[in-house]
Amino acid sequence: MQPRKAQIKRDTGETKIRLSLNIDGRGRSKIDTGIPFFDHMLTLFARHATMDLNLRCNGDVEVDHHHTVEDCGIVLGQAFVEALGDKKGVRRYGTGFDPRNPFTGEAFVPMDECLVRCVIDFSNRPHLAWRGLARYQQKGITDSDKSQDMSSMFRFGLAREFFQAFTNDARCNLHLELLYGDEPHHIVEALFKAFARAADFACQHDPRIAGQLPSTKGKL
Repeated sequence: MQPRKAQIKRDTGETKIRLSLNIDGRGRSKIDTGIPFFDHMLTLFARHATMDLNLRCNGDVEVDHHHTVEDCGIVLGQAFVEALGDKKGVRRYGTGFDPRNPFTGEAFVPMDECLVRCVIDFSNRPHLAWRGLARYQQKGITDSDKSQDMSSMFRFGLAREFFQAFTNDARCNLHLELLYGDEPHHIVEALFKAFARAADFACQHDPRIAGQLPSTKGKL
């Protein structure tokens, strides 16, 4: 089986991005977006999805983090499309559920006091469902230094911008739901980990449908 890899280059007036992805990797990553918290989220995504991800972004973070976060979602989505190719033989649906061990659940990921659920379908029909998260949209995520002003914070709402951009360009159906939780840092981290687990499962090959599209329509 050929390694499922992609390399994406994107240059705009707001960001310059270079990304390489190996879906059949080992969870290795090298991330530099200029936003430390976002780097951390993408690093743990690669580890928990067991994919190799190298991403470097030079963006106008002095203006806002929005352009960098959204554009990284765009290029990651494009990389999934390129790496997955015709999607023959893949599971397509990702819930993180492993039939060999039903106790692993379906991409329910806890982080201290919060619990997040993620389900993904690489259906070529983009849609993002974002539930239980609206009240956190304007909250900031900082380190222990409480003197940071708003411009230095990673706003919680940027997580949605990333996932919306990924959904649009990966052309997938992505459902993210906060079942309960309070701390914005924990919630965003659980979102990225659940996303990683679901994406990993959806991209795995199912030997029972080798060479076949996972669709009765014959096309995705």
